[in-house]
Amino acid sequence: MTVQDFERFQLQPFILEALREIKFTKPTEIQERLIPSIQRGESAIGQSQTGTGKTHAYLLPIINKIDPAKQEVQAVITAPTRELATQIHKEIVKISKFSIDNPITAKLFVGGTDKVRAIEKLKTQPHIVVGTPGRINDLIKEQALQVYTADQIVVDEADLMLDMGFIEDVDQIASRMPENLQILVFSATIPEKLKPFLKKYMENPRYTHVAPEQATAAKVEHILIPLRHRNKINLLKSMLEVYNPYLAIIFTNTKKMADEVADRLIEKGLKVGRIHGDLPPRERKKVMKQINSLEFQYVVATDLAARGIDIEGVSHVINYELPSDLDFYIHRVGRTARAGNSGIAASIYELSDEDALARLEKMGVTFVNMDLEKGELTKIGERNKRKERKKQVDEIDKMAQSKVKKPKEVKPGYKKKMNREMEDFKKRQRRLKRK
Repeated sequence: MTVQDFERFQLQPFILEALREIKFTKPTEIQERLIPSIQRGESAIGQSQTGTGKTHAYLLPIINKIDPAKQEVQAVITAPTRELATQIHKEIVKISKFSIDNPITAKLFVGGTDKVRAIEKLKTQPHIVVGTPGRINDLIKEQALQVYTADQIVVDEADLMLDMGFIEDVDQIASRMPENLQILVFSATIPEKLKPFLKKYMENPRYTHVAPEQATAAKVEHILIPLRHRNKINLLKSMLEVYNPYLAIIFTNTKKMADEVADRLIEKGLKVGRIHGDLPPRERKKVMKQINSLEFQYVVATDLAARGIDIEGVSHVINYELPSDLDFYIHRVGRTARAGNSGIAASIYELSDEDALARLEKMGVTFVNMDLEKGELTKIGERNKRKERKKQVDEIDKMAQSKVKKPKEVKPGYKKKMNREMEDFKKRQRRLKRK
């Protein structure tokens, strides 16, 4: 296994050894474009979807720059969720464990854990700090964590950070760091509300936008299943039975709905896990452990899981509800068909979802229309046939009105006569259409 393509970044031998171990042979586009500029000390904004390799785009140059002889914080990495912070920390450990001669240390600090124990851990300052902004900021205020020595900060999933109200904490952390701070911001989208923060800390940053070649992974099959007049939970259960997934994530838009769906599926005899923001930290950790050890075949989740958690082996994504922010559709379905595997993304839809589906099609998503009949999934006709029929009827109505003119002299009973003529004209047109 060669890592020749990474050698030109002049990475330290232990990093190249780690890359061989984790089977990285070729840099992704975002790594190719950002690693050199991060190595030059430039601040950068990387805009890309999940699964483009952005985590290693910043981890490799950061780890490469660490001076193990200095027992002080040299880089701070912030993430909006405990799960994402944990995932980033795991990736650092996979690489830093090869730095045997001069060990590089990284510590994880997230909310929902014992703060006293966290302070205890900081008797020796780590080289790299990873965590959620609230907890990192707390430890700085307690004067347990010293970030004034670090000249690099990463803001991962910045748009989600903004949505969850953490940008203020990030701002406070950055304000305690040196003036010549290198800021690395990664985000799937760059909302307007994020721009004041970026302007405050970043002068002429390197901006890299890696647009996906397709809106979603090539090997995802996008399936639409109409609800019609059926019970939604019963339809979902039937879909799960027919698909019999290796591992399925079922997405809902709210925590309340996630609980409701999980409870109803459990009542129907399925073993179901759930992940959302209201679960206590200990419970979330336990569920993640159960998911990773394949105790659940089905996991009900809110969009938190689409952005902040890395779950391996997801064969199916089911949208119980389509998200109101359609970017989240892309994030959700990005949980499957990873690392070259194929996957299925199935969405239950209603007539009220038509506008959202049309917009997803404009974004490049191609849907297959299917329905569940007698315990089998079968292809059905285009979902907008009804719309086409209505359009044809409207056109015939307009033609009839233009052909049947109102008489110059209005005589008694003219309305009835006009209506009769219009109906005759419409019947002739329909007959012609059928032929």
